[in-house]
Order: sequence, then structure tokens, then C-alpha cells
Amino acid sequence: MQSITEIKQIMDASIPLVVIETFEEKKVEEMLLAVARERFAKLARWSLTDGLSTLSFGPQVVAKETKFNEPVELLRHIKSSHEACIYVLCDFHPFLQDQPEVVRLIKDIALNHLAVPNTLIFVSHRLKLPQELSRYATGFAMPLPSDDKILNLVREEAKLWSQKHGDARIKTDSVTLKKLVATLQGLSVSDVRRLVRSAIWDDGAISASDLPRINKSKFQLLDLEGIVSFESEVDDFANVGGLHNLKSWLEQRREAFVNSESSLDKPKGILLLGVQGGGKSLAAKAVAGMWGLALLRLDMGALFNKYIGETERNLREALQLADAMSPCVLWMDEIEKAMSQESSDNGTAQRLLGTLLTWMAERPSRVFIVATSNDISRLPPELIRKGRLDEIFFVDLPEAAVREDIFAIHLAKRQLHCADYDLAALSEASAGFNGAEIEQAVVAAVFAAQAEETAVTTDSLIAQCESTSPLSVVMQEKIAHLRHWAAERTVPA
Repeated sequence: MQSITEIKQIMDASIPLVVIETFEEKKVEEMLLAVARERFAKLARWSLTDGLSTLSFGPQVVAKETKFNEPVELLRHIKSSHEACIYVLCDFHPFLQDQPEVVRLIKDIALNHLAVPNTLIFVSHRLKLPQELSRYATGFAMPLPSDDKILNLVREEAKLWSQKHGDARIKTDSVTLKKLVATLQGLSVSDVRRLVRSAIWDDGAISASDLPRINKSKFQLLDLEGIVSFESEVDDFANVGGLHNLKSWLEQRREAFVNSESSLDKPKGILLLGVQGGGKSLAAKAVAGMWGLALLRLDMGALFNKYIGETERNLREALQLADAMSPCVLWMDEIEKAMSQESSDNGTAQRLLGTLLTWMAERPSRVFIVATSNDISRLPPELIRKGRLDEIFFVDLPEAAVREDIFAIHLAKRQLHCADYDLAALSEASAGFNGAEIEQAVVAAVFAAQAEETAVTTDSLIAQCESTSPLSVVMQEKIAHLRHWAAERTVPA
């Protein structure tokens, strides 16, 4: 009803061009039929395949007087018509590019709207009007289903499955059902039905194991691959050595963020600063794993485009996608690549910063930011101040006990029993190593043992450590400066 009211208000305002970007073409037609019936207006539909058809009321839309298959022919007909009509033009976007006659005819129809109040409604998955037409147009967004509506759709699909399987009951629980509803937010009715059906019909259950697959399918439907990627391999903090302060901080705030009904302030995000290879990326993945949320990775380097304005548009679309995927974790990897104050890019970095700050301040959605950086000095202070992000954590080189944990994790991943190794000796041999260097020492020892057809031993692991020059030695001055800088300015992770 709200949609019908809004469309009627647009028509009452005598706006000749309306753009509706949606995949729900049938829903648009049903809504416009209701509007036309209330206003006693004539309604017609055009597509390249069907031509021009009059829409009538009843259980089915009936096509009549099919003609005018070519866009120019159609627009000339509308321009010469003296009878007011609402025209639904489906997938008209290809005909607006480099076709001046089409654009001019649309403009003529718009300019003549007060004399003959024809309304052109463009329905497409994506459509941008040329600049010379945009001042005569307005956009209309089809409403997305509410949580209650999504829950009703889930129940309807469950009932259909039950009827086809001897009235068997769907297996689920209230917690999983609540998470499913949250996951399906931001999708159209037909998309919600499709994803719910895919979860139910394979095994007659809605379980926690269905949620990652539904999240991935949702991301593919929204489609911004390349700039934003869906990370299906999220980790758990059980597979992350150390970072006890970060783990505790996240645990305290999990319920406030995950529970949409919590009255507590929603956590906004964190910045992870640290030594390269120290586990910042792994920690970002573990946040999503701990909170049971989808993880999106925003490639800051991929935002840039040589055309003016496209870089900022890429960021806006990426943030819109994150909003649509909420609740989720948005991992901004190496954020200084796009937000550096030292950039000489004709102000692109400043415009990106403005777009990001506005979104961070105004976003209503539950998107938790995990930004990682190797050089915080390149970031503007307005981005990292309290209020934008909740905390800055420093991921330092692992201490002796943490190095033991990291060795245990990577040995176990390769089906090697930790009890067979002297973890204290391995920790001592790897002093100054970061997590990535410890993992590579284990990998190298495994390959060497396979080549020599022997077992991996403590001595072979120590030998690999002794043959490695860690980053803390190779880049000693830079890392020492970073650790000194972070000592009093950040929270140890």
C-alpha cells in the first residue's frame, strides 16, 4: 500500500519520467495495475520482444494490440498520441546509449507532459538516464520485505515442502531461524523465496550449516565481484595464536552486535595495525568466524579507475553492497592504499575519504569494519579517531608462549602430533619470527622430510628456523620504529 501511495504522489506531481531499478518486473506491473485502476488510467507495457501491449485487470495480465517493436517507432507513437497513458518500458537501458533520436523523443514527450500527461516508467535491473533527461525524472525504489514478511515467506516455503512430503515437519530452531531472517534482509521477495527453497528442499531442514551458503548466494545475487569479494573460508580464533586482548574485546561485544534487539550501542569497527605477517588478515577472518557473520573483503587497490568519478562510484557501490549484506563484517585490507594523505591523485583520495566518513557516520546497517594497515602514519586522523572506529589494536611479533601455540596450530593442520615435538625449543629457535614465518618453517620442514623420505622432527624444524632471516632482522630499523610508535598509542592485541 505504501508503494502505491508513493507512485500516486509521483504522478500527482506531474513527473513525466520514472526510473525503477529492480528485477521484480511482475511486482512492478501488479503495483502499477492497482494505481491505474484507482486513477481510472490506461496502462500499457512495452518490451523489445512483445512490443506494445495494453495491460488489463484480472488474474492474468492480458496483452492486446501488440505492435511498435522498435524503440523509435514506439516513442513516435507516444509523442503523437493525444490520449494519456502510463507506459511501462521494460529493459530500455540499451536504447539510451549513443542514440540521440531516442533521447530527443523522450525529452519531447517529457516537455509535452502538461498538455498530454503521458508517464514513461523505465523498469530495468540498472538504468541511468542521460543528463539531458535526468531533470525531468525521479527514481522509485521497490520496497524490500520486512523481517515479518521474510519470516512469513520462510513459513510458506516450509508449508509447501511439508505438503509434498507427507506433512513432515521442517527441522530447525528459533536461533537459526532468526539468523536466517537477518541474512535474507535486503533481498526481493522472489530472491528470498529462491534462497529459502534451496535451504529447505535438499534435506528438509534449516540448519546453521545452510547460512554460509545462503550468504554466498546472496552476495552473488547482489553482484559486485572484483572490488568486493565474499570470503567463504572464515576462520576461528581457536586457530589463531595469541591476540588474547582482541579476543576478549570481541567476546564482550558479540551479543550487542549480533543481536538486533540488543539495547547496547552497536560496535562500529576496529583498526588492526602491525608487523607484516603478524596475523592481521587471519584476525579479520576470525572476527567473522567468532560472530558467525558473512565476511566481505574490500580490495582498496581495486577501487581506482582512470575515469573521473568512477573510483568514488566504486566505493559507494561497495558500501551499498555491505549495507545489503548486513549483518556482516567488512574487511578493508590495507586501507592506506586508498586513503593515504600523501597521494597525488587530483583529490581522488580526499573524495574517497569523504564518501567513507559520511557512510561511517550515517549507516543504519549492522556492518562491522575491520580495517588493516601496515603504515598508520599515511592515514588521515579523521578516519581513525574514536567514534569512527572503536579501537586501534597493535598486532606485535608473537612472544615465546604464543610462538608455541602457533607451532602447535600449524603442526596439527598437517596431521603432526604436537606431543612428538619440543615446542619450547621451537619457540626459542624462532625468536623474532612472525606467524607467517613460523608457518613457512613448518611447511619447509614437511617438504624436506618428504624429499628425504624421513619424518618431520624437532631438529628439522629448528634447522629451518636457523636458515631463515626473519623480517624483524631484515627490516630491523623499520619494525623497531613501528613497535616503539605503537607502544603508547595503541592497544596490544
